[in-house]
Amino acid sequence: MAIVGSPNVGKSTLFNRIAGSRIAIVEDRPGITRDRIYAAAEWRARSFRVIDTGGLELGHIDEIRTRIRAQVELAIDEAQVIVFVVDGTVGTTGADEEVADLLRRSGKPVVIAVNKLDNPGRLGLAGDFYSLGFADTIAISAEHGIGIGDLLDAVYAYFPADADAPESGDEVIKVAVIGRPNVGKSSLINSLLGEDRVLVSPQAGTTRDAIDTPLTMGDQSFLLIDTAGMRKRGKVYEATEKYSVLRALRAIERCDVAVLVMDGEAGIIEQDKRVVGYALDAGKAIVIAVNKWDLVEKDGKTAQEFERSIRSHFPFMPWAPIVFVSARTGRRVSRVLEIAAEAAENHAQRIATSTVNTVIQEAVAIVPPPTDKGRRLKILYATQVAVKPPTFAIFVNNPEMMHFSYERYLENQLRESFGFLGTPMRIIIRARS
Repeated sequence: MAIVGSPNVGKSTLFNRIAGSRIAIVEDRPGITRDRIYAAAEWRARSFRVIDTGGLELGHIDEIRTRIRAQVELAIDEAQVIVFVVDGTVGTTGADEEVADLLRRSGKPVVIAVNKLDNPGRLGLAGDFYSLGFADTIAISAEHGIGIGDLLDAVYAYFPADADAPESGDEVIKVAVIGRPNVGKSSLINSLLGEDRVLVSPQAGTTRDAIDTPLTMGDQSFLLIDTAGMRKRGKVYEATEKYSVLRALRAIERCDVAVLVMDGEAGIIEQDKRVVGYALDAGKAIVIAVNKWDLVEKDGKTAQEFERSIRSHFPFMPWAPIVFVSARTGRRVSRVLEIAAEAAENHAQRIATSTVNTVIQEAVAIVPPPTDKGRRLKILYATQVAVKPPTFAIFVNNPEMMHFSYERYLENQLRESFGFLGTPMRIIIRARS
């Protein structure tokens, strides 16, 4: 189901109402939603996917509006039924008639949602919109939830009998594509998908919402989450951009793997560390994708030198794999998901307690714990207590004697034994009870 209409008629408010949460950004001015935004919803025991779209301004021609129209047309092509949202308080407009003409040419079933009729005395205004030529015309108030059930009943009638439920479940790896603005996050997703699913423009800040897109590669299902580029906090001027950063943080919270996209041509900047810090604090698996590698002048050692530079700037995550890609040419982009799948598996890996203790005991035998004023730290036993990320509890005689360098040594021994490529690891030092 795709929600379309002119700007500022309440499409995103309706989308959030149906989805049951504030997924799309809502603000009282036009042009806020630019890309297709997907969400899973359910009505009368039928699961379906709802798509929000940017406002159609068919009389205006510029790069952003042209791309918004292309996105809306793609959403119309994907949908089984279209919900055409109009503003009941202003009546039929020339813009509504233009959108109606576009929808008629699509050949898809259309249900008109006459929005903003929150006053019972205004419900009769919905009749004015029958002139647009669609039989299903429902009066609603998306903001107050009025008429939403009637609207969904009308939409439900057009669902095919064999409609597939949206992909969900633990077998789907959720990958959030993060990074500062204009490093090629949306281009990378489009390259993976083989289509222009996410709006791309050289203008920084084009993506404002977090956008979910399913993708299957081989036998593995992914959910790709494009996110708005995150600027330094002092440079977030618009309220809309502040909301975008919050959406990006929420996308990180619900992903399995965060792919940090860096600009290979511009090099590493401080903001890259800030961005990946959000994912690291959330305990997510991380893959570093250096984009625009086709634009970099290279010799035989360029990649190795760039990787050494990354490691020096990100010494806190030497376990994060690095892949050099070009979203523009498609070179090595599939490798990003291959590594993300491996990182997700490591992120959820659980090791038997007996095996963990064997590794820790061997590590202690090779390098004994430090002493303090004649007292020696004793490692009693260890066990894995959580996954996503892998978390280990190490029980000792006195936690205050555990030096961070020896804790790092034990972590390195666990990584050497079990891999854990792409995932952070947490170690909790506890006193024996």
